[in-house]
This record gives sequence, structure tokens and C-alpha cells, in this order.
Amino acid sequence: MIKVYLDDMRTPPEGWVLVKNAREAIELLMTHDVEEISLDHDLGEEENGSGYDVINWLEKAVYENNFIPPVIHIHTANPVARERMEAAVRNIVRFKK
Repeated sequence: MIKVYLDDMRTPPEGWVLVKNAREAIELLMTHDVEEISLDHDLGEEENGSGYDVINWLEKAVYENNFIPPVIHIHTANPVARERMEAAVRNIVRFKK
């Protein structure tokens, strides 16, 4: 099991795997047993995607494919994005029940 930390600037906590774009985070979710994921929203360049892109992927995977999501943490400093991401996480929790 791994813990994934999505961020383009911060250093991950010890024991976490750092990824710097949404595509890498989603790839790990699809190919590894991810027990926790911590998401920043703003990842620099537009082609890096955002933490919200990862949340959207998780939401769809849980709803359409019964994907079992990891524990989701949000560490973004963007308050508007945080609200939107937290609302999507609430949907994920509701869907998985």
C-alpha cells in the first residue's frame, strides 16, 4: 500500500510518494493499492491538471465502477478550490456506501 502526495511545490511527508501532476496521481490510483492520497489543487502549468481533476476521476470511478477510494486529504491553499474539492469528496463518500 502506498500514500500519494500530489503537489508541485511542497515536500511530501515522510513515507509518501510525490507526484507533480494529475495524470501521475490517477495512474497510481489505477495501478497501485493507494491507501491515502493528499491533493493540492494548483499544480503550476495547465497541462499538469489539478487536484480537482483527480477528485473528478475518483468520483466517476466510484460511481460507475465501484472503485474503492483511498482516504482523501486536501492540502490546497486555494480556498475556492478547497470548497469545490470537499464537496466532491462528500459525493464520493456518499456513493461508496
